[in-house]
Amino acid sequence: MSRKPLEPVQVVRQRRDDALAALVNGVPYIRYLGIRFDRRGDELTAVMPFDEKLIGNPFLPALHGGVTAAFLEVTAIIVLSWSLAWERMENGSRGIDQWDPAHLPRIPKTIDFSVDYLRSGLPRDAYARARVNRSGRRYASVHVEAWQDNRARLFAQGTGHFLMPSQKTEPQAAPKTAAPQ
Repeated sequence: MSRKPLEPVQVVRQRRDDALAALVNGVPYIRYLGIRFDRRGDELTAVMPFDEKLIGNPFLPALHGGVTAAFLEVTAIIVLSWSLAWERMENGSRGIDQWDPAHLPRIPKTIDFSVDYLRSGLPRDAYARARVNRSGRRYASVHVEAWQDNRARLFAQGTGHFLMPSQKTEPQAAPKTAAPQ
């Protein structure tokens, strides 16, 4: 019994990075805000580079509250989607090569999302990480924390509940019916 030769780590890493980029770039608002994701294994950190268009109060200046909320919600959705995608890639049910823009997985839909604004977001880069508290077939709960210069000094946090996309299954054969007696 011969085994398929292992691929170089760089090839696998590049395909995973390409899959994440396809997932993130599939949402135009994420591109507009300039949000990107740094991946270390299955852990993602969202990065929102500072841009003048993100300022809501030019007198402070401070990040717009809507931008902050969107950053948290986007982070939650992408981390939740990536956790599902990672599981499918690792167990072989979805190949990494199947992640082209025409075949992106459906993302979870927001049921509700609450934000705690802990302090003003300053005019600098922002970072966020999400933790999936629960993820089932129909529902998921995610907590997100955002910071700027110091991870221990959060400027916002949020909790979201999401409706999970239906899992498409392979077509099954029609059940056999018993012959009338």
